[in-house]
Amino acid sequence: MSKVIAFSNQKGGVGKTTTCVNLAACMAAMGLKVLLVDLDPQGNASSGLGIEKNQLEHNLYDVLVHDIDAKLAITTTRLNNLHAIASTIDLAGAEIDLATHTTKRDVALKHALQGVRDAYDYCLIDCPPSLGLLTINALTASDSVLVPLQGEFYALEGVTQLMNTINLVKKHNNPKLQIEGIVLTMYDPRSLLTQNVTKEILDYFGQKVFDTRIPRNIRLSEAPSYGLPILQFDPKSTGGQAYITLTEELLQRNSQSYVPIKNPSLFKIKDV
Repeated sequence: MSKVIAFSNQKGGVGKTTTCVNLAACMAAMGLKVLLVDLDPQGNASSGLGIEKNQLEHNLYDVLVHDIDAKLAITTTRLNNLHAIASTIDLAGAEIDLATHTTKRDVALKHALQGVRDAYDYCLIDCPPSLGLLTINALTASDSVLVPLQGEFYALEGVTQLMNTINLVKKHNNPKLQIEGIVLTMYDPRSLLTQNVTKEILDYFGQKVFDTRIPRNIRLSEAPSYGLPILQFDPKSTGGQAYITLTEELLQRNSQSYVPIKNPSLFKIKDV
């Protein structure tokens, strides 16, 4: 059975897309079949995988609004085992289009993935930085939610709103929805504020917080401009090593067998 995980946080700039792309890449490198679904109209996850979005015949907007078979919108990436359904700015209008369809407005993505999810071990959904209809679709279609969280005060305020939305979706649309975990991103252990926020997050979520912390790392910021996940850009950087460790921790929590990455440099694109 495959597992669908939504990466969600309505606060922008917390490393949500970075986490989704790099976990997908590491999973694929560990021998798992992965589908990344780019549900953000900005299309950053698609760009981060080097996908030429405007050259694709179909994208996620076509799937959700025009009922195109999701299989026709799946594209390959530079990593074996990693496929994606890309998005373009057209997806920004999807919420308006879906809102007019009372029968499918919050289940369109769930129905679209039913025909493809079993071909993959994991489907990872990169949600937009909002709690609108697209995110509701993602939460309805998913088995769990992974929340990237930055160690600052506003992050605590935002996670409260997200938890309220998750509980509403559980009540009305998806009673089996679970919290996959909380990932602390852009982590600076020297900051007293970060330490205080981390303590509050641990007190509230307990074991749902991943042990692995994602540090601030310039190489993580540079990788998307080359259309590469960190595993193919600079796997030995502190950011690269952190995402490899985080992926292992997530898979171990799910009792998922995988092939350990013993030599990360084998995946690096040599001409970058």
